[in-house]
Amino acid sequence: MLKAKRLRNMFVLLVACTVTATGFTSQAASRQPEVTTITDTKEEDTNTHAAAVAISQDLIASTQEMAQEQQQIIEENIAKKEEEERLAREKAEQEAREQAEREAREAQEAYVRQNQELMASIIFCEAGNQSYEGQVAVGAVIMNRVKSGTFPNTIEGVIYQSGQFSPVATGWLNKVRNSAGYTQTAMQAAIDALNGSNPIGSCLYFDQGGSGMKIGAHYFH
Repeated sequence: MLKAKRLRNMFVLLVACTVTATGFTSQAASRQPEVTTITDTKEEDTNTHAAAVAISQDLIASTQEMAQEQQQIIEENIAKKEEEERLAREKAEQEAREQAEREAREAQEAYVRQNQELMASIIFCEAGNQSYEGQVAVGAVIMNRVKSGTFPNTIEGVIYQSGQFSPVATGWLNKVRNSAGYTQTAMQAAIDALNGSNPIGSCLYFDQGGSGMKIGAHYFH
């Protein structure tokens, strides 16, 4: 604002000098009696020209300075915008990573909970009337099968394999599973079996007759 005012003042002064110089020339032409020496006229012209040149140079310098300042402001604004865009990208990327991690964690938790509920349901159906150790033992048989390489490699695959568990064939398992009808004891036995608790070693089968490791009413072999 101040520089713009300064430029206007210098421009007015430059015009004034030019008008003054023109007036001197007109007056010199109209005055017949006055005699002005060539030296005086040249000196006046030289002074007027020097003043005009000085003002013009000052005007040019001020204009250049303003242009440089404007260019600096433009560059600063560009840099500021680029920094804001960079920060926005980093924030979006961080939010995307956090969202992906949260979804993965929730999916894992849901998968674990699903397996716990399924395991608790089959334990309740097969050994709900047995001791806690007997319930964990049924869960351990299922985990042994998952790891064996000769049975399906998922808990659901092992439990729902055709002809393996009678509660699946009768539909009782799904009723218990859908209604969360298992006991808290069966759920804790399922959690322990899933976490590696195993009172029956490498046994892959259990039944209520025959031979093997006896726990409650079941023989494990």
